Amino acid sequence: MDSDNHTLAEKEVEMIKKRKKEGIDIPLNEKVQGKETTTLLEDVYLIHNALPEINIEDIKLNTVFLGRTFSAPIIIDSMTGGTDEALLINKRLGQIAEKYGFAMGLGSQRAGLKSDKLVKSYSVARSIAPNAFLIANIGGAQLAEGLSKNDVKQIIKMIDADALAIHLNPLQELIQPEGEPHFKGILQKITSLVNDIEIPVIVKEVGSGISPEVAVKLQGAGIRAINMAGSGGTSWAGIEKIRADSAKSYIKSNLGNLFWDWGIPTALCVLLASKYVDIPLIASGGLRNGLEIAKCLMLGAKMCAMAFPFLKRAAKSEDELDKFAQLILAQLRGTMFLLGSSDIDSLVNTRYILKDKLASMLNSYEFRRNKN
Repeated sequence: MDSDNHTLAEKEVEMIKKRKKEGIDIPLNEKVQGKETTTLLEDVYLIHNALPEINIEDIKLNTVFLGRTFSAPIIIDSMTGGTDEALLINKRLGQIAEKYGFAMGLGSQRAGLKSDKLVKSYSVARSIAPNAFLIANIGGAQLAEGLSKNDVKQIIKMIDADALAIHLNPLQELIQPEGEPHFKGILQKITSLVNDIEIPVIVKEVGSGISPEVAVKLQGAGIRAINMAGSGGTSWAGIEKIRADSAKSYIKSNLGNLFWDWGIPTALCVLLASKYVDIPLIASGGLRNGLEIAKCLMLGAKMCAMAFPFLKRAAKSEDELDKFAQLILAQLRGTMFLLGSSDIDSLVNTRYILKDKLASMLNSYEFRRNKN
C-alpha cells in the first residue's frame, strides 16, 4: 500500500512538472495574448509638458510599498517554478530583482510542497537575491480546499518570503483539464490566513481582473494589497485551451475559446478599485513598457507588475533580461520627464484625459456593495 501511495505521489509530481513546463512553453511559443480585448491603457491620454523644468538625471523613481523602499515601482510578477527550466528562469529573474531593486513574485509553490526535489526551483530566487522583496504564492482554490496552516508556513519558509500572494484564478481552473473550480468559502479562508501569518498578504488575479466589489471584500478581509491583473495581456484561458486540445477535452477547449478574452481590462480595474479601497493597488495584466507603467501609477496604482515581458527575456539570456530592465526604467523616466514629474508623487498628481471606451465604461459602471 505504501508503495502504491509512493507511486501515486510520483505520478502527481510528474503531472505537476509537465503542467508547469507547458505554462512556460505555451506563452513563449504560441499566440496566447488577448484577441480582441485590450488593457484600455490606450484610452489614457497624457498631456505633454513643453516646460518640464527638470533635468532627466534628477528624476527619482523610488517608492515605498508595504513598509519597504523600492528603487522603482516595479514587480517581476509571479510566473513559474517546479521545473528545471523554471530554476534557470527564477535564478535570472532573482538576479535582476537584486540588481535593480525590484520586487519579485514566484509562481505557485504547490509543486514545492509535493516534492523536495522541486523546492530549489523556487528557493534559488532567495539564494541569488538575499536582499530582494520576494513574494510567495499559493492558489485560492487550494486554500479553499483545505491547504493547512503548516503548508502555508512551509511555502513562506521556502523562499524566506517578505509577503504572501494568494492567486485567484477561477477562469483558469474552469478551463484547465485537471482544474479545481472549487472556491466556496474562500473569503473566510483568506480572512483566517491573514490572522495566522505575520507577513503581509496580497491577493492577486491572474489576468481576468478584480472588480471594485471584490476589492472591497478583500480589503475587509484584512489583506494588505491587491494585484489587479486585468485583461488585455496573456490569456490563461487561451493557454488552457491549447492544453485542453492536447488532452482532447472538447468541452474544456470550447470553454477556453469562448472565454479567451474574458475579464475586466487593466486600466478599468485600477480606476474603479482606486475609488473604493484604500489599500495599495498593484497594476498588472498586459503591461509592456514604462509608458504604461506611468499611466497605471497615474490611474491609482502604487506598484506595477509584469510577467510575460520578463519571462520572454529570461528564457533567452541574462543579457536580454538586463537590457529589458534598463529599457523599462528609461521608458518610465522618459515619460516622467515629458510630463514634468520629478518623482513618483508628482507623477501621480499629473493630469490626464480619459477617452473613448475607457471613459464610457467608467461612467456607466454601477457599483453594488452587496454584489456577489
